[in-house]
Amino acid sequence: MPRRSIAEMLTGAAVLLVAAGFLVYAIAHSGRSTAIGYGLYAKFDHIDGLAVGSDVRIAGVKVGSVTETQLDPQSFQAVVGLSVRNDIKLPKDSSAEITSESLLGGKFLALVPGGDETMLKPGQTITITQGSISLEQLLGKFIFSVTSMKPAGGTDSASGGAADGSNAAPGGAAAAPK
Repeated sequence: MPRRSIAEMLTGAAVLLVAAGFLVYAIAHSGRSTAIGYGLYAKFDHIDGLAVGSDVRIAGVKVGSVTETQLDPQSFQAVVGLSVRNDIKLPKDSSAEITSESLLGGKFLALVPGGDETMLKPGQTITITQGSISLEQLLGKFIFSVTSMKPAGGTDSASGGAADGSNAAPGGAAAAPK
């Protein structure tokens, strides 16, 4: 075998080893945990933007992930399955809400622990929930409410006069009496 092909083979092997090392490092430090916790459920009216694999957080700290989403055919609510780390014990009166990470998107499930002495057991349902709030719906409601508002005792825009009957000169200065 010529010397050139051995050098090329060793160089190729070194590149593959370095690439494999980067891959192992990226997987190990990706923030995804392989620890499996216990499963809980929560029902929501809307889960817009929440997907399987989304974070479950308490006080901003990731404590689990969303494992499944499905529709309850009787109530037409979204049922979200989630896993929570085994070292986190949630009181029975804990609440769950779907929250945005930023205005650009990215939803996660925020858990707010309650104060009950009884803890949730694996497979139980969190009963206090708040679904996701759609930014488009909020903007639509705001625009509708602004356009439907009538001026409340304001100025008469056609004549330029003040509503209280006084004379006002252009620019807001009071006109001199005649």
